Amino acid sequence: MKILRYADASGRIAHAAQPPGGPALRIRGDIFGAFEVTTEPAEIARLLTPVAPTAILCIGLNYRQHALETGAKIPTHPVLFMKQPGAAQDPGAPIVLPTHLASHAVDYEAELAVIIGRTAKNVSREQALDHVLGYTCANDVSARDWQKDFGGSQWCRGKTFDTFCPLGPWLVTPDEIPDPAALRVRTLVNGETLQDGSVSDLIFDVPALIEFLSGSTTLHPGTVILTGTPSGVGMARTPPRWLQPGDTVTISIDGIGELTNPVVAEA
Repeated sequence: MKILRYADASGRIAHAAQPPGGPALRIRGDIFGAFEVTTEPAEIARLLTPVAPTAILCIGLNYRQHALETGAKIPTHPVLFMKQPGAAQDPGAPIVLPTHLASHAVDYEAELAVIIGRTAKNVSREQALDHVLGYTCANDVSARDWQKDFGGSQWCRGKTFDTFCPLGPWLVTPDEIPDPAALRVRTLVNGETLQDGSVSDLIFDVPALIEFLSGSTTLHPGTVILTGTPSGVGMARTPPRWLQPGDTVTISIDGIGELTNPVVAEA
């Protein structure tokens, strides 16, 4: 099932199910608990992130080829950093390049995002996928100058500017994605394919990440896990390919869909 979150013309926020080839139908109830799909068409004025994240947990250097292109060692444990929930951005809404706290090296990163559906703590690998509500596309937008040079050795400043975590266009429930490792992940900028990888290249797969992140730590429903990016990022290109005002970025994941956002400069 595809579940989307939207605002109607009056600004009311709701969820809907998107059946194949038909109109989206309103959902009644709590998608993290008991809910039902009605027969009432959803009046969608604007698509929103599939959930309002309670936390955004991100994994760095988790594709072997990406680690190689950056010259980094293969990690022995998942590399964790975070984005503030306020960094989430809706499908179709702009990625805003910072000019007040300016960055001149903003990069794209296509990622498979995992949405936790029920409380998880000390979850085993074998039970990990039982806690997944669904999967969606994410763009781990990164200001590399703040990440690498100005952030005092911490990544968070360069990763958590407003709009630096587009999510969407909807979430797809696990029954439609029994093996997330089989998914293909791509980034297109202005129609040009710049990343093209497979989730099978992950160093730490989805069950391993949930087991690790829930260790001695409670993951609440609505937690979004960004699982890492494949090779082809702008930072690793010669010359580097940074995002510019007027660009359009599309994250495409087989079995999920496409997440597209324009790029603008901060006013």
